[in-house]
Formats: sequence, C-alpha cells, structure tokens
Amino acid sequence: MSASTYRTDHYKSDLRRLTGLIAAALAVFSGLLLVIVAYAGWSANRTAVVRERQLVENALDQSVSQVLDQQKAIAWWDDAVANAQARPLATEWLETNIGVYFFETYGHDEVIIVDGNNRPVYANVDGTLSDPATAYAARAEVLDQIVAEARGGADGHLRQRDRAFAESQSNYSALLGASFGRWAGHIMSVDGEPAVVAAITIVPNLDANLLQGEPHLLLSVVRIDEGFMAQVGNSLLISDLSLAQEANPSGRVLSEAFVADDGAPVGFLTWTPKKPGQTLLMFVLPMVGLGVLGVGFLTWLMISRLKRASTELADREVESRHQALHDALSGLPNRHHFVQHLQESLDGLVQSRNNSRVFVAYIDVDRFKDVNDTMGHAAGDALIMAVARRLQDHVTHNDFLSRFGGDEFAVLRVSNDPNAADDLAERLRRSFEENFDVYGQHVRMTASIGIAQAPEHGVSPQELMRHADIALYQGKNQGRDRAMLFCAEMAAEVEQRREVELELQAALASGDLCLHYQPVVSCAHGKVTGLEALLRWKHPTKGDISPAVFVPIAEEAGIMPALGAFVLERAFEEAKRWPDLDVAINLSPVQFRHVHLVELLEDLLRKHEIDPRRIILEVTEGVLMESTDRNRQILDTVRGMGFKIALDDFGTGYSSLRYLCDFRFDKIKIDRAFVTGIHERKRAMTIIQSVVTLGRGLGMDIVAEGVETEAEASVMRLVGVTELQGFFFSQAVPADAVTALVDGLAAPQQEEQRPATVTDLHAVRRT
Repeated sequence: MSASTYRTDHYKSDLRRLTGLIAAALAVFSGLLLVIVAYAGWSANRTAVVRERQLVENALDQSVSQVLDQQKAIAWWDDAVANAQARPLATEWLETNIGVYFFETYGHDEVIIVDGNNRPVYANVDGTLSDPATAYAARAEVLDQIVAEARGGADGHLRQRDRAFAESQSNYSALLGASFGRWAGHIMSVDGEPAVVAAITIVPNLDANLLQGEPHLLLSVVRIDEGFMAQVGNSLLISDLSLAQEANPSGRVLSEAFVADDGAPVGFLTWTPKKPGQTLLMFVLPMVGLGVLGVGFLTWLMISRLKRASTELADREVESRHQALHDALSGLPNRHHFVQHLQESLDGLVQSRNNSRVFVAYIDVDRFKDVNDTMGHAAGDALIMAVARRLQDHVTHNDFLSRFGGDEFAVLRVSNDPNAADDLAERLRRSFEENFDVYGQHVRMTASIGIAQAPEHGVSPQELMRHADIALYQGKNQGRDRAMLFCAEMAAEVEQRREVELELQAALASGDLCLHYQPVVSCAHGKVTGLEALLRWKHPTKGDISPAVFVPIAEEAGIMPALGAFVLERAFEEAKRWPDLDVAINLSPVQFRHVHLVELLEDLLRKHEIDPRRIILEVTEGVLMESTDRNRQILDTVRGMGFKIALDDFGTGYSSLRYLCDFRFDKIKIDRAFVTGIHERKRAMTIIQSVVTLGRGLGMDIVAEGVETEAEASVMRLVGVTELQGFFFSQAVPADAVTALVDGLAAPQQEEQRPATVTDLHAVRRT
C-alpha cells in the first residue's frame, strides 16, 4: 500500500469516526434541546399563573386602601369634625358632603357615622338617607369587628389589607399624633357576598382643638360586584376577571376560592390565565424538532463537502491575507500594511545614496463626528469611501495611501525632491476643495494634515508616525483645515504638556493645590453675599500656573474627575468658616461624564454637615449640550438635594435661551465679554437687559462677571443685575484673607447706595 493510499484510507477512517461522533453528539444535544424547550414552556405557563394570582390578590388589597383614601379626603377635615359633632346633628351637611358624595362619586353603597361611643348617628344606604340604628343593626356583625379594630387596633383575627394606606399616612401620623388618624379596612362577607368594609376616624386636619372627646368613625360598605371586578380586571389587563358562586369546571379557566378576611367563603374568582409558554409548546417545540432533523441533514451535507472545502482553503488563504492587510470599507491598505511598507522604505533609505527622504502624512477629516451624528453612520461610511476615492485621485501612483480607521488616513511618499512635502500637502489639500456628494447632499469637508520626514524626524516607523501625529495635533489646535510639517518645537510643546500633566498629578497627590475666593457683591445693599471658589496652583519653581493652562491638560489627561473632587472637598471644608456666605463651585463637563457626581455630593454633605442651600454649583453650556436627558436628570437630582444651580459664562459658545426654559437654574452668570466696556456699547446693554428681564421673570438671580470699573458696576445695577463680581471689588484671595476682605468691602459699599431710576437708565443709553 502506497503512502498516498494509506493517507487516503486513514483520512476516510478518520472521517467515518468523525461522522459517528458528530451523529451521537447531535442526537444527545437535540434531545436535550427538546427537553429544555418543553420545560421552558411549561415553566412559563406556571410562572404566569402564580404571578396573576398575586396580581389579583394585590389589586384587592389595593382596593381596600383606595376606599380608605377616599374616606380620608372627607374624614380628615375640620368641617367634617364640626358638622359630625354638631348639636343638633348637621344632617343636611352630612348628607350632601358625605352620604351623597361618597355614593355618587365613589360608589359607596352604605355610609354610616358612629359617635365616640360607637352609637350610629347618620346613615345613607344606596344613596338614600336612612335610619342610622336600623342601617347599623343590619350589618352589626361585620361593622362591630371593623369598629373595634379602628378603635383598639388589629387583634390578628382579620387579615390585614391596608398596609399600603398605612405606609402612605406616616407623614400624617408624625404631624397629628398617633391618636388622631386611626382606621380599619377589610374584605368581609356582607349578606353572603364580598364587600370592602372600611372605617376611619373623623379628625381635624388643621385645628386639633375642634375634636371633642373620642372621634367619630366614618364607615363605608362597597359591594364587590361584577362592575367592581371588571374595574380590577381592567387595571390588571385581565379582561374576563369575574366573581362566581361556583368554580368553573373548564380547564382553560382558572378558579380561585375567594375568602373574606374573617375566613368566610364568598365565591370564586375566575379568569382565563395567560399562557406565554404555549407558543413554545405549540409552535417552537415542533419547529425545534423539525430543526433537529434539518440539522442532521445539513450535517451530512457538510461532511460530504469536507473534501471540497480542503481544496478551497488555499484560495481563501490568499483572500484572507489580502483582507488582513486592507481596510474592509475603503479597500485601501490598513495600518498594519502601512507600517510594513514604511519599515521597508526606511530600510531602503539607509541603503540609498541619492539623498531620498521618506515622508509620512497623517490626514484627519475635520468634524467627521458631526456627519455621523446628524446624517447617520451609513452617511459617515459613504463619506469615508468618497474621501478615499478623492485621495486616490490626487496622490501620485508612487504614493502609498492607507486608511488607519475611523476618519484617519495616511500617505507614504519616498522622494528626493526638496519640495516633496509641500507638493504632498497641496495635493491632499486639493482633495477637499470640492464638496462631497453624500446621499444627494453636498457636504463641505476639510482636513487637518500632519507631515513628518525621515531621517530628520526619525528613522523608525513608530517615531516617524508619532511626530506626524504631533504635527496633526498642532494643526487641529490652530484651527483645523491646514497642513503642518513637524518641527522640534512641536515635540517640545508636547513634552511640556506632558511635564505639566505629571507635575499636576504630583501636586494633586501632595496637596500643593489650593482654593482662592472672589467675593460676590449684592446690588441691593452692597454687601458681600457669596464667594466663588477658584483653583490655584503655585508651582515651587515655575510660580503661579494659570488654570487656563492646566485645566485643559487635566481634562485631556483624565485628571479632571480627581481634580474636581478635590475642589469640591476643599470648598465644602472651608465654606464652614463663613456660615453667612454662599460658596460657588465650578463643575466641569468631564465631571458629568466620568464621576458619580450625586454620590460624591451626598458623601461630602454627610462628612462636612453643611447646608446644601449655601452651595452654588456652576455649570457651563457645554454640560447642557452633552447627553441632555442624563444631565437634566443629574441637575434635577442635585437641585432636589438642596444645592443651587447657576449657569456660568452665559452669552458665550452656543448660548440658547432654550436652556433657561428647559433647565431650572437659580442664577445666571453673564460672561465678562458682555460686561467689559458696557457703558460704551448699546447693543451689549440691550442684550444684558433682555437676559435680566427673562431671568428675573423665571425667578433667577443675575450675576455680572468681570466688573472692573465703577462705570460698569453702575450700569449693571441700572439694568437690574442682582449681584456683581470682578476686580473692581477684589481679586480672588486665599481662604485666610476672606474674612478681612468681607469686612473691608462692607463699609465703603454701604456709604452711597440708592435705587436705580428709569432716568439713570435712559442717561446711560444716551451715552
């Protein structure tokens, strides 16, 4: 037997064993699958029945609490106490406001009032004024039990159904005392039929002195008839829920014995239960059975194709290698392929003697995310393919174009032309001159381009690509839509930012950061009413570093959540030193995305025991533009905790008056750009006055930031601003200097304060 024949027979033997194993495994798993599906259907039906039983029982309990709620609307009322205890009895008032009212409004079949000695004094049966003693006597066996429980509390022989009502009345018990509000509610057998029987004390809701002696009791009897059960069934989406005297013999209808709270049988609750598992048993199970047969047949087909598949593997390997090196969407070489080609080009550069250089250009499509967000991801994919075609049309045939992923592309060029970088940048720029046609819409797009060249900017793919990326980043920082050639200064700037990032982390860990506070002055009386907490960093060697420098770095590096938590912690701790002043704290949009803000604030309140109404959390419009629903929920929660919310820097960015209507703010802080030189700019003053009018109309205080001159302060007072803040009063000072600053500002601000007049405002407008 030849080696080839042996290999063939061995292959066939292996194939037979494999076929047997697959058949056995398929049989076992198929049987297990059928059992699982059958059990799932049966279990779903059983669970649905148990759940519906509980829902019906809960709905009946809720009906008792509902009757007690209806009684409470009248019984816990000063007028009800006065008229029930009146001598002679105010029968007409009771008939109108209790008897007829409960019968017509809520369908109470019998309404009876007993006095403090449990003697019936009023009765209305089926909407008609009746003799109290007769009406009570007809139900005495049931009513005596309810009255006894309402007077002395439950003794355990009746099932309790009023827990929901009791829990909802905890506030009333705390307010009026445990002896005022008492009640009892049960489902009882009345003339052999079920009925909700409830009793509640008639007590005052405002003037406790109205009550004389033991309170009267209001008794109600609501029969549980077909209409009652239909209403319960509709609330549970059980359309055929009904009450019957006998159990339904049909197997499709469920009959549950209905027992009153004292144990007396009052019939049967019947309804057709939902059977969610029926679909599994009637349709899915047979389909699974057919599927098992189909899988067996398909398995046989797959085994028969096994030989042919081995032949196809070689062809697919070639295709897989191509896919591994190319982008699926654009068809261009991918990042891995680009790095391989770049390494080959750099290796060739070392061996070359013709002064050639290797150029790497990074291309990033500006604001590509806006297209995805506004037109959809399908439009974004279409745009990426259009950009790829446009770039292919503009680069030379010797250039190596690649797509790195997302909206990023790269071009590799090897050339000895001294102007090769400029030519490449110009070709790439021209690729974006014409609009792109995306689903019939002409879209204007730009790109930021970073270029690095070897050997000047690196001799390894990683180094060259990193420098091209730095140049791209620099181009985006300078406004996008431009090409930047890497230089050493760019790397130095990146290193500097990295150094600031590391030193900021160290300063945060060592406690070298601190807060300064700038006063907020009231326009009404000139006194300091609050402080704004401002983060300060005094570097041991570089001196004061502005927040405008290190805060953006912190946001990009992911330090902002820890930095924001530090500011909140320190501001809460130091705010206790000035109990009469509010303290404003700025919140970064990053804190909304990465920090459990609500939990953090709750922990700080517990730790520092500070009144949250003294803390003003300032947010910018950037917070409102991101995840609006989520941020609105966070702001509402924080506001519900007692904190005040201020909209900071209003008038900058994407200001919208819609924010003032959609979000509840306590304060609006007008940006200093509107305040500076306001007495010389009529349009700015008109805008500010409009914001003041709208904000004050919505119940918000208005704060003017950046007040630097007395003229600006005067104009802000005239247009109706509530508070002022700026260098005219003081710069931000350390916490130890706040008390002296507040005392120093109080005296001069109180010397000359007079209310602004319309004449003053017209005078300012004429200047």
